[in-house]
Amino acid sequence: MQFIEMPDLKAGMRLARPIYSKQGVLLYERDSRLNAQVIDSVKNFGLLGMYILDSSEPVPPMKEEDLEFERFQTVTVFSLQEEISRILQAGKQSRLQTIISTVIKKYGHLKKKITFYQNLRGKDDYVCSHSLNVAILCAMMTHVLNMRVEEQIQTVEAAILHDIGKERLPKEVLFKQGAVKEDGERILREQLAALDVLDDFAEGPGVKKICRQAIRARRDFAANGRVEAGDKMAMGAKVLLVANRFDEETAMDLTGKVESEVKALQEFYEYPELYDPRAVDALVKSVNILYAGVCVELSNGERALVLAENRQDILRPLVLTFRDNAILDLSLRSNAGIRIVDITKTLDNRHVMDYDTAVRMMSSKS
Repeated sequence: MQFIEMPDLKAGMRLARPIYSKQGVLLYERDSRLNAQVIDSVKNFGLLGMYILDSSEPVPPMKEEDLEFERFQTVTVFSLQEEISRILQAGKQSRLQTIISTVIKKYGHLKKKITFYQNLRGKDDYVCSHSLNVAILCAMMTHVLNMRVEEQIQTVEAAILHDIGKERLPKEVLFKQGAVKEDGERILREQLAALDVLDDFAEGPGVKKICRQAIRARRDFAANGRVEAGDKMAMGAKVLLVANRFDEETAMDLTGKVESEVKALQEFYEYPELYDPRAVDALVKSVNILYAGVCVELSNGERALVLAENRQDILRPLVLTFRDNAILDLSLRSNAGIRIVDITKTLDNRHVMDYDTAVRMMSSKS
């Protein structure tokens, strides 16, 4: 699977991900072949590009709940765009609380992890798509942390609104290639200034506080390597910091570049001063990262298949090496020198093998 920018789409290419309308109606299923009509239709969506299957690549496994997750993202992003526009133009909200309650109802009470599929984005909906994803992550993480209901609501609302200032910036500033320090400072000023609009409708002063603390923490850490008010930060702000960065790292950027969930985790573990370990642990308990079927690259140069997740140390699972079919338990002290470098792809260009196949392989080696 690869990301192809819109100008490079060609007839005959196969879709790796489904495409839904604003109303959530399935327009094109996975494995659909593009033709001139489909390409013209998709271009009208304003997307940056599409996920396309390689010529011999089988359709990656997706459960019904995974497809529903993508449908929910598509429908809710359009609703959120309209609501943010209303807030910025009139200073009033109409459906914001409905969006928040829907996110919490669907993802704020789960008893299991989900596979966090990144949604397709265009310049027009990039900020809202990011904000929705961060809100979904915050809903799951606050539940894992057993935060009070009002704290969960405020954290999810903060996630939806923390980047509202970016919607007031010209697209050429927000998506500028080769941005300089002054561009980043302007974006930061707009982010903080726009939060004043929250005074008129936010669910309590805690929402604005969470947003400001999270934004300022990133600013302080980038400037001097420490968080000035780290001990005084609300837990909601700490959750928001982790959720925000996770989506930033794992979402497709304007150039088609994307980092893996493993790379995001490695950054979190490297900077515990900024990314609270409790919030990181809540993320790990909310999202599937290194589960059975994922293919990885090891520090010894080997490639391997994850056979079983390690719930105590997510980055040290049980794996099966491709070269000699050896089973390695990375949690053992004898394998302490071997670590996972990143997620990789199998020989047929998938980075995930279906779960049943992985289980059968594990059983056959037992």
